[in-house]
Amino acid sequence: MSSNHHTDPWQGLNGADSIAAKLQFIHQVMTGHMPHITRIAVALHDSDTDYLRTFVYSSQEESPLTRYRAKLADCASLAEIAASGLPRVVNDLRIFNRHGEEHEHTQAIYDAGLRSSYTLPMQWDGHFFGFVFFNGDERDVFSERVLTELDVVAHLITLLVYNERTNVRVLLATIKSALDLTHSKDPETGGHLERMSRYSQLIAQTIAPKHNLDDQYIEHILLFSPLHDLGKLAIPDSILLKQGPLDESELAVMRTHSEEGRKLIEKLLKNCGLSGVTHVDILHNIALHHHEAWDGSGYPDRLVGQSIPLEARIVAVADVFDALTSRRPYKEAWSNTEAFNKLREMAGVKLDAECVDALVSNVEQIEEIQRLFKENPYG
Repeated sequence: MSSNHHTDPWQGLNGADSIAAKLQFIHQVMTGHMPHITRIAVALHDSDTDYLRTFVYSSQEESPLTRYRAKLADCASLAEIAASGLPRVVNDLRIFNRHGEEHEHTQAIYDAGLRSSYTLPMQWDGHFFGFVFFNGDERDVFSERVLTELDVVAHLITLLVYNERTNVRVLLATIKSALDLTHSKDPETGGHLERMSRYSQLIAQTIAPKHNLDDQYIEHILLFSPLHDLGKLAIPDSILLKQGPLDESELAVMRTHSEEGRKLIEKLLKNCGLSGVTHVDILHNIALHHHEAWDGSGYPDRLVGQSIPLEARIVAVADVFDALTSRRPYKEAWSNTEAFNKLREMAGVKLDAECVDALVSNVEQIEEIQRLFKENPYG
């Protein structure tokens, strides 16, 4: 007598540790009976800037779109889908080539040999935050039966992405409220954090091809860079708020903020039950090493050159640039040109020259960030 045990194909999902691994796992399970769906991808939308950016994908080949970003307003058909909240099937991607209706992303997908697409807007509590794309390597892949099943899969993916981002948001919100409680302590404003995190993202995006950085790395640079000075929560007010220069012993205390930041992150991850947040090493490195200097004169570990983690080198440049171009109680804001000259002077001495080049070569984007996240003169 044979006993037939039903094996659950989804069992391995919990074992997959990152959102990319989870997406690949889901894709694998689907491939059994939907072999023609050769690519699943997720793009996220930033409502502050209207940029849509690639996030994760699972594909049998290299994905035609990575490290790609565009304004949602410039992608007519995607903007329609986002506005309506309804998914859309295109069983023959040639129609876009005929109308010249979309721009390079549709072309890139077509050139990669994909012939059909199913696009679902990701929504939670009525809030739109990105898209899930399924692509087929043949026309007319998306029959009624396939669509019914894909809707379920798409909701699962939406949930996974939302959950991952909620975990990170809980962490960030907890830290932000801690910072707000002590905000009276620190002259640095919210505008500073918004700008420097966008500058960090810009640098990461620019050097990504050379360092083979994926979209998730760039995404976590954006999320984690505002937490670089978290350790200042542990610095006494008498030092943090002192008008005028600090003496040697005060400087020594001030410098403990990077080590304190790392300790605080450990505690928060444990107390918020957020050990599942991926890429936490990026956060550790940013908090601990953003004051290291290229020539080894920085702190806490006097690391030299390439031995400084890349994310810390990126954040250092973004942080210095925003400090120079912002008004502070003790100085006026510098112009971008003056700040660029100063960064070039520091390149290869205090700062990573490659990261400096990456920032100063993106003048238009820098100006856009400065427009969107202007400083409120009243703090």
